[in-house]
Amino acid sequence: MSRSLVKERDLIATLGESMFDRGLTHGSSGNISMRVDGGLLMTPTNSCLGRLDPAAITLLDESGKAIEGDPPTKESFLHFEMYEKRNEANAVVHLHSTYSTAVSCLDDIDPKNALPPITAYHVMKVGKLPLVPYYPPGDLDLARAVGEKASQHHAILLANHGPVVAGRHLEDAVNIIEELEQTAKLYLLLRDRKYSALSDEQVSALESKH
Repeated sequence: MSRSLVKERDLIATLGESMFDRGLTHGSSGNISMRVDGGLLMTPTNSCLGRLDPAAITLLDESGKAIEGDPPTKESFLHFEMYEKRNEANAVVHLHSTYSTAVSCLDDIDPKNALPPITAYHVMKVGKLPLVPYYPPGDLDLARAVGEKASQHHAILLANHGPVVAGRHLEDAVNIIEELEQTAKLYLLLRDRKYSALSDEQVSALESKH
């Protein structure tokens, strides 16, 4: 390879394996990308995040053309939309994680904010979580729908699909999507019980400090 980017590729493989080992992703689902000088690194199509070959991770130039590694994930358009709308983003993670995906299938959630503010950490890390309507995987209308939300939100939930998040760096994006998944789990445990979410005033106070 003409550009090794060893540390960056190893980090993607390490964090992908960590998420896979803890059940946040399964099979060949999910994908990761991060900005590097002159382009993006992105996990290959049909790859398992738990068994990534760092050398096979795709390097794309600034135009999105693959120049090294295996062909990129078929869901690369989700990543491109997040980067285009969020200049501060340096990494994007998309998963089909169980609890978040379960929430995305419910018919009574608020499409403007799919998860209630159950914890302060969700408010600070995830914030408001819009729900994008269902489109088939690979449909360019899904890209457009994500793009419409991405300028205002760094975390988006895709109906009957899963979450996609952007972060300042890869560890940040992983932490955000893990907090989202944990909140989705808490919500599913609590939604049939009486529970206390944070008030609007509490949420506003957290947002003003974050």
